[in-house]
Amino acid sequence: MGPPLHLVHIKILAADLLSLTVLQTSPPSFLRRGRTVTRAELVGIVVSRDRREKFLRFLIDDGTGCVPCVLWLNHQYLNANVSSELSASDPNAEMALKMSEEVCLGTLLRVRGKMVMYRGAIQISVRDVVLEKDPNVEVLHWLQCVRLAKECYDLPPPSAPGAT
Repeated sequence: MGPPLHLVHIKILAADLLSLTVLQTSPPSFLRRGRTVTRAELVGIVVSRDRREKFLRFLIDDGTGCVPCVLWLNHQYLNANVSSELSASDPNAEMALKMSEEVCLGTLLRVRGKMVMYRGAIQISVRDVVLEKDPNVEVLHWLQCVRLAKECYDLPPPSAPGAT
């Protein structure tokens, strides 16, 4: 059956991510050809950005569709209320703030995170954001997505022993 996909960030195109089968379990499960996936990696251009106190919501467009992403900033504000010294030493708060500054309209980003449902739509709860400076990264990501789908993600189920 191949390696478990729910343990890794699968490289995926927006069109494929947005067309995953969603099982209404708690929490929701996402299926790709019958295999559970939970984490994704996308590369695309930021086409929308909305920063609030507790989160940064943005859209990534990879040419096949737009994927909503959310980067949670809560811990930054919770820790800032406790002590400015504590907040400055919190690596999660520092990372979230630094990543949120990378998310600007028109920038090419690599985004990794967990797939979640929000108001009936799939979105990515962002784990990390990397600013990509080489424009070829997007095309290379597309090629990797196609190759990985063919060789890993979309493998047919194993046939029963003795079947011809």
